[in-house]
Amino acid sequence: MDPTVGTIILLPLIAVGASLLANAVGKVAKIPLVVFEILLGLLVGPSVLGWIPKSDGVDFLANFGLAFLFFMAGNEIDFASIKGRPLGRASIGWLVSLVLGVVLGIVLAPDPIAGVYIGIALTSTALGTLMPVLRDAGELKTPFGLAVTAVGAIGEFGPLVAISLFLSGRRPLAAALVLIGFAIVAGLGIWLASRGTHERFHRLVRATLHTSGQFAVRFVVLVIAALVGLSVALGLDMLLGAFAAGVICRVLLQGASKPDAELVEGKLEAVAFGVVVPIFFINTGIGFDLPALLGDPHALLLLPIFVVLLLIVRGIPGSFAAPRGATFADRSALTLFSATGLPIIVAVTNIALDEHALSKGTATALVGAGMLSVLLFPIIALTLRKRSSDGGLRSPDTDRVPIVG
Repeated sequence: MDPTVGTIILLPLIAVGASLLANAVGKVAKIPLVVFEILLGLLVGPSVLGWIPKSDGVDFLANFGLAFLFFMAGNEIDFASIKGRPLGRASIGWLVSLVLGVVLGIVLAPDPIAGVYIGIALTSTALGTLMPVLRDAGELKTPFGLAVTAVGAIGEFGPLVAISLFLSGRRPLAAALVLIGFAIVAGLGIWLASRGTHERFHRLVRATLHTSGQFAVRFVVLVIAALVGLSVALGLDMLLGAFAAGVICRVLLQGASKPDAELVEGKLEAVAFGVVVPIFFINTGIGFDLPALLGDPHALLLLPIFVVLLLIVRGIPGSFAAPRGATFADRSALTLFSATGLPIIVAVTNIALDEHALSKGTATALVGAGMLSVLLFPIIALTLRKRSSDGGLRSPDTDRVPIVG
């Protein structure tokens, strides 16, 4: 069978199989869906069964899925609810992570440039990955969930800015000017989206919600394409554009009626988490070079070191944002959620490999650590959070533990 045809058939089959497995296992233990997507991708990829080879076509679809993942992260952040203490403490925590990560990266790496790549990779938090986990656990609107959201928002936006400033190949001043230019364009878009009620726009959205026109979804894809294209044209990471697109669309759609907004949100979630985002996680498993990792003693040694460093560099500073009155279990859970990072680690290592700044073994170890963080940390964090909730007083409205924020 033609490999392309096999890939077209197997990718949706893996996505469906991962969902079924997550649902079946969920009756016994709550394991995030992305765990099954990554593991099944690894199983069918070149490292194990070899049913799906690495290909430019799948990589393109995976990049589109990654862009949509960051769009959804930007779209789901309610900045009004995390401003103040959560966002301030999360920002301080990320700056601590950046300094700590770069220092430790330089200590571990053969040269300072490689150390900067490693340091930035270690400062990321996979908010787009954690959002579905928090939503499924009913934690998005709790003080604990808002703390994770604040940490994740800074943990995605901060590394993207660092990538644009230090890993773009430009001088820092030139990179800063380009970044400021992009920020002005994105800020102008947010300002325009927040001005007025946009009644004509919302009428068009409402008129096409149940037709083949689907104006809202098409408009969202256009905004993503425009800002991703702008970021790429300016030599910035495409994920910065995708994240900004999510923020703009959230602001623009806030003026819609609640039923319309919820329906649009459902459609976007269906496109993102039902179609394109799974391809990114499956492709992460497909592209993971397991033989290279197992065959390189140095990389194999670095793998657990990087896992521990994610907890030290990103996890502990992330716990600074814990709500007042948080239990030790809650702080531990926040540490684990904060240290969960994969998408930006993949992006940073890809840039490093293109620039020949990291060896293949070191890059594989970093991605492997990111995969392990996604596979293990949310599961342990949810268990700790549940124990904390079960041991406290329950709120009659949400049946969750109220934490004074």
